[in-house]
Amino acid sequence: MKRILVTGAVGQIGSELTGKLREKYGTDSVVAVGHRTKPTEKMRNAGPFEFIDICDKDALEKVVVKYNIDTIYHMAAILSVIGEQKPQLAFKVNMIGLYNILEVGLEHKLERIMCPSSIAVFGPKTPKDNTPNETILCPTTMYGVTKVAGELLGDYYFKRFGLDVRGVRYPGIISSETLPGGGTTDYAVAIYYEAIKNKKYTCFVREDTVLPMMYMPDCIKAIIDLAEADISKLKHHCDFNVNSMSFSAGELADSIKKHIPEFTCEYKPDFRQEIADSWPRSLDDSSAREEWGWKPEYDIDSMTEDMIAKLSNKLL
Repeated sequence: MKRILVTGAVGQIGSELTGKLREKYGTDSVVAVGHRTKPTEKMRNAGPFEFIDICDKDALEKVVVKYNIDTIYHMAAILSVIGEQKPQLAFKVNMIGLYNILEVGLEHKLERIMCPSSIAVFGPKTPKDNTPNETILCPTTMYGVTKVAGELLGDYYFKRFGLDVRGVRYPGIISSETLPGGGTTDYAVAIYYEAIKNKKYTCFVREDTVLPMMYMPDCIKAIIDLAEADISKLKHHCDFNVNSMSFSAGELADSIKKHIPEFTCEYKPDFRQEIADSWPRSLDDSSAREEWGWKPEYDIDSMTEDMIAKLSNKLL
């Protein structure tokens, strides 16, 4: 990997991934791409940045050619909550955008395309605990539908054309750097902000709602580790479960109370509860561990300690 393009670079994962890739491969070797959201001044000044619509194949192709790109981290997507509010937009961005990425990758003989998937590919018929890598995929959201199709498309382009497409199925991602971006697991980020600022939070899922989660440093580590893995050892390509920790909303509140004893949390489930109930409680990520050595570094308490320290410096 010599010249990397990151789509969705202003988003929750993309913004931090771009910075880590620039640290690893060099500032000028990583091109950040956004659509409408303005990048931070830090990102804008740290390396090349372009505004494009990934649904515009010609615009995407021009950037790939301009910077002689050989690797794409395709992070641009409409997430689950926004996707249910605007399903047509989710289909367009998530499907047409990915198709354009794959076609440009094929036409310009790119070395690698990283296209993350999500636990949204699962559904009510999927086993809830220790969900296998190979299992029933029956999502109930447009976001999940597009992610299932994305996994299949990536595998098809690998098997049919030899295009090296890889991806992990992310659980909920928790970050201290960026605000939530329209996902069902956003409560697990917002709760920290509210705990520090107001010492209370109203959660939109039940106290006993358990979901798999991951702290941002592990999130970035997972996709970079997979990108650098020896392809000869990979039996899977676009559908790796990656597990880190699973906890209930109540357990997360309890973890925060260890540092902020006066913090209180009440629970008022809304429409997002139904989405959360359709997803797994934990994942079997043995394939990722066996095929490319995946191993997370954070658990709930070490994550909470780090989140509170970083957010306190930023907010107080």
